[in-house]
Order: sequence, then C-alpha cells, then structure tokens
Amino acid sequence: MKFGITAKLFLAVLVTCAAVLVTQGFAMRFSFERGFFGYLNAQAGERMDKVVPRLAAAYAQHRSWDFLRKDFREWIELTLARDEDDPSPSPRLSSSDQNGAFARMGLLDPSLRRIVGNPDVSTASIRRPVVVDGQTVGWIAMVPFEKMIESNETNFLQSQIHVLTMIIAMSIGMAVLLTFVLARALLRRVRSLASATHQLAAGDYSSRIEVGANDELGTLARDFNQLAQALEHNERARRTFMADISHELRTPLAVLRAELEAIQDGIRPPSASTLEAMNQEVGQLGKLVNDLHDLSLTDVGAMAYRRAPIDLVTILHAAHAGMRRRFEAAGLQFEAALPQGPLPVRGDEARLLQLFSNLLENSLRYTDQGGTVRLHCTRLDGVARIVIDDSAPGVPGDKLEKVFERFFRVEASRNRASGGSGLGLAICRNITEAHEGTITAQPSPLGGLRILIDLPLSPP
Repeated sequence: MKFGITAKLFLAVLVTCAAVLVTQGFAMRFSFERGFFGYLNAQAGERMDKVVPRLAAAYAQHRSWDFLRKDFREWIELTLARDEDDPSPSPRLSSSDQNGAFARMGLLDPSLRRIVGNPDVSTASIRRPVVVDGQTVGWIAMVPFEKMIESNETNFLQSQIHVLTMIIAMSIGMAVLLTFVLARALLRRVRSLASATHQLAAGDYSSRIEVGANDELGTLARDFNQLAQALEHNERARRTFMADISHELRTPLAVLRAELEAIQDGIRPPSASTLEAMNQEVGQLGKLVNDLHDLSLTDVGAMAYRRAPIDLVTILHAAHAGMRRRFEAAGLQFEAALPQGPLPVRGDEARLLQLFSNLLENSLRYTDQGGTVRLHCTRLDGVARIVIDDSAPGVPGDKLEKVFERFFRVEASRNRASGGSGLGLAICRNITEAHEGTITAQPSPLGGLRILIDLPLSPP
C-alpha cells in the first residue's frame, strides 16, 4: 500500500508528537515516583539519625535489648521522644512521623534479626547502625515508603497515573487535530507547486504560482515563477529565431532560384551581371551561415580564444585602417581618436579585431550618407573604454537594450536593405563577455547610436 505525501507528513508529525508525549509521561511518572518517594525516604532517614543516639544510650544503660522485648512502650518512647532542640512544651510529631516513619521503623540485632517494631523490616530495609563502645549492637531499620504503598494498595499513585494517562490521551488527540489542519494547509501549497510543475513540463510556460507567505515555499514559488518566465521568454525567442532564420535563408534562395529558372527558360542569358547578382546572394547566404556558426560557438563558449598579452591600440588602428576606405566610398566621415601609448589587455587578437570590425560595419550600414562615425578610446580606472558614435538615424530609447539580441531590427525592412544578417551585435556581446568586459548601447551625441565597451587592462 502506497502512502501519499499527505499521509506521510501526517503520520510523521503525529508519531513524533505521540512519542514525545508518551516519553514525557513516563519521565513524569518516573520522576514522581523516584522524587516523591526519595523525598519521603530522606525524611525518614533524618528521623532515624535522630533515634540512633537514643537507642545507643538506652543499650549502654541496659547492656541488652531485652528491655524492648518486654515492654513495647519503651520502643515508643525512644522513637517518638521530643527532640532536644524542640522548644514546644509538649512532644509533637515531626513531618516524617506524620508520613508514617514511626510505623515503618523497626530494630534489628547484630545478626539482622528483628527485635521490635514493624514486622516487615529486613536486610533490604533502610538501615542505620547502632554503635556502642565501637561495636555494632544493632540496626535501626525502616521499610521504604514505596513498599508500604504496595502493601497497602494506596489509590493516590494510581489516581495520579490515571490523570497523567488522560492528559497524554487528550494531548495526542489535540496533536491529531492540529497535525491534520497544518498538514492540509502546508500540502495545499505543495500540491499547487506540483500541479504548476506538471503544466510546465507539458509545455505550458504561462503557468504561475501564488507566492503566499514569505517562507521557504514562498521562495520556491518565486523561483518557479522566474523559471517559468525565463522558459516562456526562451520559447518566444526560439520561435522568433526560427522564423527569422527561415526568412533570412528564404530570401536569397528565392532570388537564386528565380535567376536560375530565368536562365533555364532562356529569359535571361547567363551574362556577367547575372552571375554577379547570383554571387552576391550566395555571399549573403555564406555570411549568414558563418554568423550563425560564430553565434552558436559564442553562445556555448566553444569559440576558440587564444589569450595572450596584446596592445589594444594596435588592434583599433588595424580596424580603423581596414574600414577607412569603405567609409569614404559610402560618403561617411570616419574619425578616430586613439591614445599614443599602448593599452595592454589579455585576449584573442583575432576575436577582438572581429569585435571592432563588426561594430564599425554596423555603423557603416546604418548611418545615413553624409554622416559621421567616430572611434574613441581612453584609459579609465583600470579598464580601456572604447566608444563608437555614429550619426542619424538613431535608435529609440525603449529599444536600446534589445540591439544585442539576435535578428533584432529597429525596422523590420532595414536588415534586408542593408544586407546585414542581424547577428553581428549579438556576436559582439558574446566576444566582449568572453573577454570579461561589458558592452552597452546609448544614444549618441551625434544623433545616432553609441556603443560603449569596457575591457579590463592587464597589470603592468
């Protein structure tokens, strides 16, 4: 028979409470019996200590115990005699006598045979030696209080045990009720979490859980909601990504198919211009495939990085020299303000050159003719700050955080018009983070987009 978590939790708490209560009951009973009886026996022992000197004096006077065998009143007088420090004018019973100490006392001879007193005194009784002239002439003995209880079948202890048993039973009943209520309240939230998890596993990423109390389950619910939100976002991004890839691949393939069909049908001759157009589309396809490959490698951290001490200024000069003529051909003004001294960093020279080339390529494509692109680099608090500004058109402020997402477009038509794959800035972000740097997008004072990169400098 399988038990659910409700039954397991209920039984675990109930058994724990019952075990604690039963253990507490036995402990209280043991403490009562041992403590109470021990207290009474200790009082009786004190009474015996006071009687011992009187018995020793009486024995020294009579030189035997025969006087006690002949006259029981002598025993009563010796055991109930008033204490010397008692200021009362008449004898009175002590607390130990009121608890039956006198009735429980008896006298044993040196051979531990009873002389007088309680007939139940024996070697197992509480004893004190009576010593005269250095010799033990007898023993005063007292039957333990618990033995008298058993022999007289007193109902007091049984009534206390009965009351204690009733208390334990009522406590267990209360524990059953409280455990049931608490288990239901707790497991209601667990069931809600389990149900939402099943929905999430089935692909329903819109599933959310009410956080409720600010406890461990509340923290788990918040973490679950964040996970579901991240999965929902990733699912949307995956679908968008697949749609964008299919669109980017379909367009050049459609152009190639149309050109080839026109050649096959004899509508267009295979001239140099036709082949050049087809080659451009093939180049666009190749660049898209290469960008997808680079992006996949940087996403999983599998892109090869050969880290070595390099001069960042040298890489920036190389990127500037490689793009200068293309900017001039596009009718753009390209300005560079680079430091004279070196800026040592530890990184991969080829990947960093790819980073800056992609960023400059992005500015080249999206800056209106006659505009300006500015490359600037400074040393700042242990980092090298690289700033790339371009002129209009700009990017709306609510979309600046999305420019590094794959296939993101400010306008859906601009990507095809410029010939870009829409993956360059996503690759740039991954390369920057792989070099333990940061990259952000801001509005440019030139009217376009500013890309700001911070790369940690190597110690001298």
